[in-house]
Amino acid sequence: MTRKFIDCREYPSEMNCSVALAADSDDELLEAAVQHATTVHKHTDSPELRTQLKGLFHDGTPPAEAPSRV
Repeated sequence: MTRKFIDCREYPSEMNCSVALAADSDDELLEAAVQHATTVHKHTDSPELRTQLKGLFHDGTPPAEAPSRV
């Protein structure tokens, strides 16, 4: 099983969010990412949001240094 992560530092936002989340399963990471997106960034939980978030997952763990923004 490969660890997965998603890193808010890759995406521009007004709050310059520096949160990165990692988990051992896609399902666990997705639930954490949805909770973060809805609570912190005020997105609405929807099938579209979940699909978009899944597309942003990377294998491994987040780098210590901020990655380049998309």
